[in-house]
Amino acid sequence: MNTLSISKNKKIYFASDQHFGAPSTDSSKIRENKFLEWLNYIEKDVGALFLLGDLFDFWFEYNSVVPKGFVRILGKLAILSDKGIRVYFLVGNHDLWMENYFITELGIPVFHKPQEFNLNGKSFLIGHGDGLGPGDYGYKRMKKIFINPISKFLFRWIHPDIGVKLAQYLSINNKLISGD
Repeated sequence: MNTLSISKNKKIYFASDQHFGAPSTDSSKIRENKFLEWLNYIEKDVGALFLLGDLFDFWFEYNSVVPKGFVRILGKLAILSDKGIRVYFLVGNHDLWMENYFITELGIPVFHKPQEFNLNGKSFLIGHGDGLGPGDYGYKRMKKIFINPISKFLFRWIHPDIGVKLAQYLSINNKLISGD
C-alpha cells in the first residue's frame, strides 16, 4: 500500500481520459490548452495529482522514440514533479505500452494495475477502470494480446511513423478499441 500524508492546506486532484491526439492532434489543441490552464490553476494547492490513464489517445515507447506532440503537457508535468509535487500515473487502456519514460524523464511513477493508497489515514483503490468489472470480454481478450510481450516485440519492429498512424487509426475508428 502506498501511504501519503497530505497537509490540510493541500488538495488531491484526479484527471482521466484526456485522449490528447484524438480525433486529431489539431483538434486536441483546445483541450491541451484547457488542461494546461487547469494544471497551472491547481499548482498552488495540489498535494498529489493522480493521472488515471489515457492522457494520450495512444502511447507506445519504442527504445528511443515516444509519440510526437503535447510536449507542453509533458513539460508541465515535469515541472510539477521537479517542485516535489507527487504525481502518479495509473495506466489506462490507451497507454498499455507505457514503460519507463514517465519514470526516468518526468520522475512520475507509473502503475499498470489499480493501486491501494492510504491518503491521510483513508484507504482508496485507485485505477483507470476499463476491464476491471464483470463482462467486457472483448476488451479483456484484446488487452491480453496487446500486453503480450510478443505483440510488443513485433509492434516495436514497425517504424514509428507507421506504428503510430496505425494505432491512431484503430483507436479512433475501431469501436472495440475506442470504447464507443
